[in-house]
Amino acid sequence: MSKDYIAITRDISNGIKTLRKDIPDVMQGFSAMAGAATKDGALSKKVKELVALGIAISTRCDGCIGFHTEALIKLGCTKAEFEETLGLAVYMGGGPSLMYAGDAMAAWEQFGGPEA
Repeated sequence: MSKDYIAITRDISNGIKTLRKDIPDVMQGFSAMAGAATKDGALSKKVKELVALGIAISTRCDGCIGFHTEALIKLGCTKAEFEETLGLAVYMGGGPSLMYAGDAMAAWEQFGGPEA
């Protein structure tokens, strides 16, 4: 049975809403860090999201896989770019990363990533 990445990201987002209300200073700090780390610079926002996806796979974070896959689709990532990133993650992380790379392909399909 495959994971439902749309539900995973929705459920996490709901929990994060509570955290934004209950620990606003921490959440504002995290949001500021995320914005600074992912903005276009020497590396494009898309390249940075691809790096984040590789890290998400290697650390086996389902929520991260979902959020970064969704972001990549919105940024116009191609299936080839996505799959090359998965290949690098598998190379660096071995068998466990291969399992999560398969999950990432399921997320790609669930979020409506293009075929080619």
